[in-house]
Amino acid sequence: MQPSDRLILLAGLLMLVSVITTRLSRRIGMPILLVFLGFGMLAGEDGPGGLAWSDVPTSHFIGSLALAVILFDGGMRTQLKSFRVGLRPALGLATLGVLFSAAITGLFAAWALGFDYVEGLLIGAIVGSTDASAVFGVLHAHGLRLKERVGATLEIESGLNDPMAIFLTVAVLEWLLAGRPALDAAPLLLFAQQMGVGAVLGLAGGYLVWLLLDRLDLGAVFTPLFAFAAGLALYGTTAFFGGSGFLAVYLGGLVIGNRPSVGLSLVLRLHEGLAWLAQIAMFLILGLLVTPSQIVPVAWPALLVGLGLMFAARPLAVWLCLLPFRFSPGERLFIAWVGLRGAVPIVLAMFPLLADLPHAGTMFNVAFVVVLLSLSVQGWTVAPLARRLGLELPPAVTPQRHVVSELPGTPGAVFASYVVAVNAPVAGGVLGTLGLPPASRPVAVARGGRLLAEPASVRLVAGDAVHLLAPPGDLEVLDRQFGGRPQRPGPAERAFFGEWVLNGDANLEALAGLYGLQLAADERTLTVGALLTRAFRKPVVGDRLRRGRLEIVVRELDGDRVLRVGLKLHRNGETVAG
Repeated sequence: MQPSDRLILLAGLLMLVSVITTRLSRRIGMPILLVFLGFGMLAGEDGPGGLAWSDVPTSHFIGSLALAVILFDGGMRTQLKSFRVGLRPALGLATLGVLFSAAITGLFAAWALGFDYVEGLLIGAIVGSTDASAVFGVLHAHGLRLKERVGATLEIESGLNDPMAIFLTVAVLEWLLAGRPALDAAPLLLFAQQMGVGAVLGLAGGYLVWLLLDRLDLGAVFTPLFAFAAGLALYGTTAFFGGSGFLAVYLGGLVIGNRPSVGLSLVLRLHEGLAWLAQIAMFLILGLLVTPSQIVPVAWPALLVGLGLMFAARPLAVWLCLLPFRFSPGERLFIAWVGLRGAVPIVLAMFPLLADLPHAGTMFNVAFVVVLLSLSVQGWTVAPLARRLGLELPPAVTPQRHVVSELPGTPGAVFASYVVAVNAPVAGGVLGTLGLPPASRPVAVARGGRLLAEPASVRLVAGDAVHLLAPPGDLEVLDRQFGGRPQRPGPAERAFFGEWVLNGDANLEALAGLYGLQLAADERTLTVGALLTRAFRKPVVGDRLRRGRLEIVVRELDGDRVLRVGLKLHRNGETVAG
């Protein structure tokens, strides 16, 4: 067998075993990315595989390529509506937060490793940012439905903070290589160029790709391939002009994923698989690159650096950056804890190796230990902590079937099928007069195994199968209209929202009289929804306000308007209902 054939066989077997093992990792709660990393180490020169891999330039190329694919997919799956509550805090965490984390971690690194502060700062810059592949992978693998304010902040931050980490790493590295001359404005100009060019080309390139997807009829095979190639071209073009390719592909994906176009659903399906393939390949290669026997001498100081980052640098940075925003202590704690480190620090740790910097090997090994510690400790505890802090929402109502539609003239639409529940809001109404979202169109109604004529004039009854064409953004509304609700909230909903449900426009003074609440003079004319809006400015589902023994929980929203709330009663510290 030729060496290239053996390499292909080994790569295929590693990926097969990694994919199959993901099922076990979900059952025991192990972060999937840790599985990929572990198999890479087992296949390496210190493991049973015995494969010696020390090609840093190739590893750096594979890591950068994989990150571009992951960020492009992450951008396409980030909904612009989440920017309503997540953009401003995420921007702070992605810029100042990375700077604070790097500076504080640099102190720990210099102390633990015996380096001077500038070398410690380089390590802080390398491990200072959260990793999009780790955050997306852990949150999605656990199927966590977090409060929107928390989930949106984490995902947007992880997509935006790579340019800041790269800028800091390159700036400190160049400072060390130049013999530490006096600081000037060059690093700031570099940062402005990276961010500015990356943002402009990312947004413009995303719009151009969307336009071409909407205009070109490439078919089911070539449409997703075109989007994939366009994403890589966008990364390369931005890097050529001195911008951040990672920022560009994330913003380009954001534009593409939030504008309806023919073939968008095909693009998303292909890129979901490509993103996972990129993560598997990246972590396998990074696992191969590390030599565990070389980590042992720096294991203890590296653990101190990781613990300093997890328990001091990241929490302090989050606390400072979120001061202007209305996050609860539990939300701040969770955001601080989900500062997951993944492939980005290991890829950045290759920069000193490529530059042949003194102590470069130590810096790489320290970064690897920090990533391993983060994935093992933080990644394993994300889901339990979210539940403990009350940040995981009950499962949303979902339609029985969504079949992707690529019919001409329906760009970005899906074919959604519902069976009308006994107590669904639409039951008993005429389909054409139900106030469906304007862009949603009923196609057919089936009853008793046969299609009914003129679906718009059908009066719906329980058991009817209703088929509609609708944009993906309307599905949440249609879920509520057709999916139905139980007459009484289920156990998970009662535990989270409370036993009783109230409309957001209910009079607050009447509620106060019923439960003996004390109101301020300017609160007597408010509705329950207005009180929550005043308290949280931009409320999200799951926000809760305690007044006396009554806790009011946001249950349903229309934009910033509170439609329905849940009520929980407490007595002597115990919950009476819920």
